[in-house]
Amino acid sequence: MIRIQHEPFDIGALYKGLSEGSHNTGAVVSFVGRVRDFNESPEVTALSLEHYPGMTERALENVVERAQGRWEINDAIIVHRIGYMTPGDDIVAVLVSTAHRHAAFEACAFIMDFLKTSAPFWKKEHTQSGAYWVSERESDLASLKRWEQQ
Repeated sequence: MIRIQHEPFDIGALYKGLSEGSHNTGAVVSFVGRVRDFNESPEVTALSLEHYPGMTERALENVVERAQGRWEINDAIIVHRIGYMTPGDDIVAVLVSTAHRHAAFEACAFIMDFLKTSAPFWKKEHTQSGAYWVSERESDLASLKRWEQQ
C-alpha cells in the first residue's frame, strides 16, 4: 500500500493492517520519520512538503518492486505526508514484512534511502528568519550508493 496524504497517520493501525492474518510473517520492520526543529538551520519552525501527484506514487511503487526483487517481502507500506508540518509531526512511515528479520531490515533501509534521495518530493524548511528549499545531503547519497554496489 502506498499513500500520499495531508493527514497524520496511525503507525499502530498500519502495523495491524500489515501483520493481521499473515502467518508466514516472522518479522515486521517499521521506520517513522519526523519533523525536527533543526536541519540546515538550527531553528526550524515548520516544514512544507510538495510532490507531483501521479509521478510520486509511481516512483514509490517502483522502489517497492525493486525491493521485492532483492528480498522476499510479504508486504510493504509507505505512507508519506505532504503539506505543512511542525516539529514533532510524523512525515513518513515505511513498514516491511518478511519471513526473516534480516530481509525486513534491509528492505526497509533500501526503501528509505530511495525516499531520501530519489523520490519526487520537495521540502521547504521554515525558520524565524525565512524559508528555504532543502538541498540533498551527501550522506544520503552515500547511503543510496551502497545499494548500487550490492
